Amino acid sequence: MGEVLHQFDNGAALAEGLADAVAEALSTAIAARGKATLVVSGGSTPKAFFQALSSKPIDWPNVVVTLVDERFVPPESDRSNHKLVSDNLLKAAAAGAQFLPLYHAADDAERAAELATEATASLGAPFDVVILGMGTDGHTASFFPGGSRLAEALDANTPRGVITMEADGAGEPRLTFTFSSLQDARLLVLHIEGNGKKDVLAKAEAPGDEAEMPIRAMLRRASSPLQIYWAP
Repeated sequence: MGEVLHQFDNGAALAEGLADAVAEALSTAIAARGKATLVVSGGSTPKAFFQALSSKPIDWPNVVVTLVDERFVPPESDRSNHKLVSDNLLKAAAAGAQFLPLYHAADDAERAAELATEATASLGAPFDVVILGMGTDGHTASFFPGGSRLAEALDANTPRGVITMEADGAGEPRLTFTFSSLQDARLLVLHIEGNGKKDVLAKAEAPGDEAEMPIRAMLRRASSPLQIYWAP
């Protein structure tokens, strides 16, 4: 479907510009359908964006926030994306938003993924806003090179919902939305910073196997144009 590059001078301008774009998309969704869905990623990159977005004058009680992916750790863990979002996004005006976690206190990650699929089914499809990140290995969501269920996760025929993923670089077992869940978001964003990530992106845009750099699945096959937000 192609991609669109939105380039900013620095990280602060990027955070503000992306927050403005997301706020507009959420408000448009609420005006059209009475509610909006915002699906976000963890990592260090989105913190400033989360903080900028948290004070935007959106009808937050009609926004449901969930995660692109999560580690199988409880929300009080420092490695939890839920904790990251709670600390940086779900505050100020955005404290009024609803949050749907992917982690559930289950016997194992498989059961947690089933519970997360059930809990998030009510969000409907497509999602209004999905914010993806990208690792230096070319992973996005928990689509890791060499991941235990990578082919299934990237298969467009795998149903919408949450599945588990294990990989050498992932640490804990992961819970991740499938490609089919994410690829048709009304606003589909890849949020990256730094020249290193720009180089990774350039490599991903070159010919090669999706399994080697799974971000390629989004670049090549997403049905929504991938909006790349970047600053050096």
